[in-house]
Amino acid sequence: MAVMGTGLCVLAAPEIIAGAVLVVGVLVVGVAIKEALDAYALSGSRPEEEEVTLLAKPASRESSSNRKPQPEPAGQDWFSPTPPDSPEKERHPRCEPVPVPHLGGDAAHDRCADQFPPNRFPGKDVLVKGKRFDALQVGVRVLWEIKTDQFDTYSDFLQGQVVRQQVATMREERSIATECGYGFVVGVSTEAHKEALVEEEATLNIVVTGCKR
Repeated sequence: MAVMGTGLCVLAAPEIIAGAVLVVGVLVVGVAIKEALDAYALSGSRPEEEEVTLLAKPASRESSSNRKPQPEPAGQDWFSPTPPDSPEKERHPRCEPVPVPHLGGDAAHDRCADQFPPNRFPGKDVLVKGKRFDALQVGVRVLWEIKTDQFDTYSDFLQGQVVRQQVATMREERSIATECGYGFVVGVSTEAHKEALVEEEATLNIVVTGCKR
């Protein structure tokens, strides 16, 4: 471009003659040239900066979306674990022995139940967890089932029937006694009766009382 007139200058295009200055007289227009160049540099770099910013933002969003939120502690985590059960468990109230009158009708049986263990509650059966036992032995936690059958006089068939029925009942009684912390003993009048019961259920604790009818 041409220059005309005193004190005038023309700036060539910055991409062609960067920083060229025409001075007419004593007027210096370097400041104007610098501002023009700065303005051009800013306008030329802005799109590039915006592009970098736009590319960076999606990456940041993706990183944030992929980040798993930290779970907040549940209310139960705020408390210490439940302490283990104490060594001595509290017995169920129904396990406590409750004296009840003998059923009656068999004086020889009731007399044997009172005298042989001996019974802590003479004249009484003992109710434990809804089950009647013939006696609770004095001084120890042992429940007794007393049998005074004339077992030796029964036929073989009847002996088999009686033993199977009695063993089924004794297993139930022993289970209840064990659950409540008691020992369990069966008293029978004769050795033959004991042997027949042991043959059917060897784990029963059976003693011969010798009680007569």
